[in-house]
Amino acid sequence: MPVVMARDLEETASSSEDEDLVNQEDHPCIMWTGGCRRIPVLVFHAEAILTKDNNIRIIGERYHLSYKIVRTDSRLVRSILTAHGFHEVHPSSTDYNLMWTGSHLKPFLLRTLSEAQKVNHFPRSYELTRKDRLYKNIIRMQHTHGFKAFHILPQTFLLPAEYAEFCNSYSKDRGPWIVKPVASSRGRGVYLINNPNQISLEENILVSRYINNPLLIDDFKFDVRLYVLVTSYDPLVIYLYEEGLARFATVRYDQGSKNIRNQFMHLTNYSVNKKSGDYVSCDDPEVEDYGNKWSMSAMLRYLKQEGKDTTALMAHVEDLIIKTIISAELAIATACKTFVPHRSSCFGSGHVL
Repeated sequence: MPVVMARDLEETASSSEDEDLVNQEDHPCIMWTGGCRRIPVLVFHAEAILTKDNNIRIIGERYHLSYKIVRTDSRLVRSILTAHGFHEVHPSSTDYNLMWTGSHLKPFLLRTLSEAQKVNHFPRSYELTRKDRLYKNIIRMQHTHGFKAFHILPQTFLLPAEYAEFCNSYSKDRGPWIVKPVASSRGRGVYLINNPNQISLEENILVSRYINNPLLIDDFKFDVRLYVLVTSYDPLVIYLYEEGLARFATVRYDQGSKNIRNQFMHLTNYSVNKKSGDYVSCDDPEVEDYGNKWSMSAMLRYLKQEGKDTTALMAHVEDLIIKTIISAELAIATACKTFVPHRSSCFGSGHVL
């Protein structure tokens, strides 16, 4: 989590004692960037949670760096910040360096951010996180740049608005299809159908053609959780973390229609499968390929052993990530110019795939 507190460190380092501290080029929490390497960047180390190293804590404590957590319970974020010497302030406080929030900020709050303050949301980031907005953005890019260039979604319809179009497609290919609420997560409200009569139209939903022949490992469906960080939309700067997770369903996959309602077979969400009696956890951090969660590295090693071209696979994944974010780039960049006074005030992180 390379949250940069450069300005705050730079302005605070006034006394000779402090200058000696931040000029220690070998300090594990400071990386120097910018022209003539004059801008200090604070680097976070996950292992500090366990080591409780005072040398790690000293930077945050010396410069009185602070954070607040609003409308979310981010225990890991709190632990990492505390391990680096940050102190927590009340959610209503305006004296902070980092705000970690579970909701979008109102424009008037974004306008009050100082250059030394950061928040973990870009304005209008729902253009990516809401399924209906993402669908609309990708359709727009298909119209602008060609269907083939942005063919990154299965055939999808937004209901009830596109119900007639969906029924027309269903008459040609009866499915199955997968139904998802437009603004939900963790597998909530997701189900498969093979008849339009099985769909509830009481709220906005997305209906997508179900991928009926998925790639399997040991006959189980799986998905991949990759972690992406965007630090700027103008210019667009995207980071992809080198590791990720593979999450497995708990019932072996079967294309038969009699299993269409079995969530443990068709969904890979941890929130769903942890309720299964067949869920297998692995508490040994050294074991990467056991149970219902593997490391992405273990998954790629397995696929490579099976003869899959994992280099080409990851190149396609990176292309998918870039095109997804580009589809919302204009809307989010415009909102940043309108509401955010300092270009470096916002960052956004999340999981994809």
